[in-house]
Amino acid sequence: MARIAILSYIKRDSLVHELTGRTKLLFFIAWSVAAMVTYDTRVLTCMLLISIVIFKISKVRVRDISFVLGLAAIFLIMNNLFVYLFSPEYGVGLYESRTVLVTIAGPYTITAQQLFYHLNMTMKVICVVPVALLFIACTDPSEFAASLASIGVSYRIGYAVSLALRYIPDVQREYHNISQAQQARGIDLSGKDKLFTRMKNSVAILLPLVLSSLNRIETVSNAMELRGFGRNKKRTWYTLRKMQKNDWIVVAFVVAILIIDMVVTFWDGSRYFNPFV
Repeated sequence: MARIAILSYIKRDSLVHELTGRTKLLFFIAWSVAAMVTYDTRVLTCMLLISIVIFKISKVRVRDISFVLGLAAIFLIMNNLFVYLFSPEYGVGLYESRTVLVTIAGPYTITAQQLFYHLNMTMKVICVVPVALLFIACTDPSEFAASLASIGVSYRIGYAVSLALRYIPDVQREYHNISQAQQARGIDLSGKDKLFTRMKNSVAILLPLVLSSLNRIETVSNAMELRGFGRNKKRTWYTLRKMQKNDWIVVAFVVAILIIDMVVTFWDGSRYFNPFV
């Protein structure tokens, strides 16, 4: 059984990894705001190209985050499907024109305006999700917590996020070990058995996994309590680094993107670029 990495830190020798956690957090926040605000296809296309370049620079391979990308793709498809099912004419009202391409049945028709709206909605997700995954994959959990504290987030919250990110690889490793042990005892988890049988056999993995997780949580919480965690209002961070030249360049770059995004998006008083006028 191949082990799949899910939302874990991937160490690489790249420019993205060298940036401080604070820089990457600010970049992600500004980038997400820019992508979520606009429905201008021209802006989204430019952001998509930039995200591809960033992905290339990070040296993180697609297969390293393929599982989460697959889940995101499933949710994206479901989101588009439900939007169409509940509002098949939303794009028509939005762009104030109607060009019917295919008539299905009743109110369900495929129009160019609706397809264009779904294209923009899909591009927004594609612009944000890979950058979010890169932010997690390229940032050490401790530095991530330090970056949250540097922008005013409580260090308790930052430390909880850090523990969660550190715990994910441990859970994956524990799941893999328990699965191998149960298969050695003759419990088949492959696709050869029926679905109900596989679900019943999976309990043999999930139950020990939950119990070991609870035991690990108790151990960590006791250790934190013995060390007086949470006694003071503030704390210092060993992994907190000062902003360097490249960090300021990246921050200036993303701020420029956000400003351009706002100007182009609201230039004509609307968030939506309308090519049907």
